[in-house]
Amino acid sequence: MIRLILAARALRAFADGFVAVLLPAYLLALGYGEFQIGLLSTASLFGSALATLAVGRWGYRFSGRRLLLGAAVVMAATGLGFATLADLWPLLLVAFLGPLNPSGGDVSVFLPLEHTALASSAGGATRTTVFARYSFTGSIAGAIGALAAAVPDWLASYAGLSTLAALRAMFLVYAAIGIAVWSLYLLLPVVRARDVPPPAPLGPSRGVVVRLAALFCVDSFAGGLLINALLALWLLERFGLSLAAAGVFFFWTGLLSAFSQLAAPAVARRIGLVNTMVFTHIPASLCLIAAAFSPGLEWALGLLLARSALSQMDVPARSAYVMSVVTPAERPAAASFTAVPRSLASAAGPVIAGVLFAGGVVAAPLVICGVLKIAYDLALFAGFRRVAPRFAD
Repeated sequence: MIRLILAARALRAFADGFVAVLLPAYLLALGYGEFQIGLLSTASLFGSALATLAVGRWGYRFSGRRLLLGAAVVMAATGLGFATLADLWPLLLVAFLGPLNPSGGDVSVFLPLEHTALASSAGGATRTTVFARYSFTGSIAGAIGALAAAVPDWLASYAGLSTLAALRAMFLVYAAIGIAVWSLYLLLPVVRARDVPPPAPLGPSRGVVVRLAALFCVDSFAGGLLINALLALWLLERFGLSLAAAGVFFFWTGLLSAFSQLAAPAVARRIGLVNTMVFTHIPASLCLIAAAFSPGLEWALGLLLARSALSQMDVPARSAYVMSVVTPAERPAAASFTAVPRSLASAAGPVIAGVLFAGGVVAAPLVICGVLKIAYDLALFAGFRRVAPRFAD
């Protein structure tokens, strides 16, 4: 089961990698501006949040396999919608209903479902390692996907396609990947009810989950101000970076993130899960704030690369921590209710950042994002440094 989940994660991350870079370029080619790009990103994240919330509230009544298959079908339909539609309101509707991911991390309904499957397949000391492999796989595939952002330029130069037609072709590729992901989920075993603890809504762990979710709201809102699509827009407009160069940059950021996540289990074993989350996140946020005031492209890219080497190390530690402070029966609900803020709170960020970009205050989203993330880290450390994992198996 773990290998199938990792393979599906790799395919989805590859698609997310090029979509996050190409989405602003595609919308600009359709004649839309910064505000519309932020608005569409908000619609996508908000829709993903509601879908994830629904999984947390009612999803325990259905098998995770069935829910994953349904999400993959919606992914394929989303790619077809973006490849064939041009008007803003239909695109907003497709973005709202589908799992299109304009951010750097996985914030779709797939996340809690796959986390639950992984948690049931790995226990104890191996869980953090499995989640690190999951995050590492996603980061590597996302980095390679970012390189695919150069394909439209190649198609326009050598295949005789217009830039708009080449961009639309990439959304057809996104749809095809959705079908491939569906095929992988079809191979997942059908788990019998007697083989696992019966899933349940949040119960004895409700308090700790609510507190974590509240903090994740702050982190997610901050991250929403600078999702990959908006960071790509910032680089394209402030420094005139080409799509190919932007793809190479996001390839290296993804690569750095991947290897930092792979190192997370060793760091967590040495200093603890909460310390791993906090002590790697704060320096990354300081790099982001400094990048906002960088005098040139080289400084900006260097600081952003340094940020990438640290900013995602908390991802496997956070996932493992959430799964280890709730009872096994509560894990599906806990995964959803702690994942929801990563979409719901972040959904407000892109449209606000779009307004700031359109108003010429281009450094503000980077600074606000960094400051809020530091505040989140300090609050997390103060509130949870003494809350040890209780359910390691």
